[in-house]
Amino acid sequence: MRVPQVHRAWVWPAVLTTTVVVVVSGGAIAAAETDTVESFWRGLWWSVSLVTTVGFLGSPPHSAAGAILSVVLMVLGFMLLAMVSAALASLFVRQDEQPREAAEREVDRAVLAALADVQERLSALEARIEAADPPRRTDPPS
Repeated sequence: MRVPQVHRAWVWPAVLTTTVVVVVSGGAIAAAETDTVESFWRGLWWSVSLVTTVGFLGSPPHSAAGAILSVVLMVLGFMLLAMVSAALASLFVRQDEQPREAAEREVDRAVLAALADVQERLSALEARIEAADPPRRTDPPS
């Protein structure tokens, strides 16, 4: 099974998706856990605390729906934290790699130019050999 690669371009869609899930979960937890979360705003605060990996503010949920929402928010927060951290790290790695990549490109250009020169010289030598010593025809034995 092939695992898809994660790209930096996925960070903003992940942030937007997480924001939507946090807002929806804030309302959902306020509806499902009326004894734990009193209002939408407290539910939103609860969702933000879970997705930022702070943990429960107040008591944990008492219903299965609240527990499932909690797990989803915790995992989503961990994944988002990992993606943002990896994107930031890749910026630093890319910045460090740019001088080396530029040097490699310059070496590649020099090698290709040398190969082109060798090819040109080889073609000239082959042409001179052909002009000095034309190929002999050999008749097949009878």
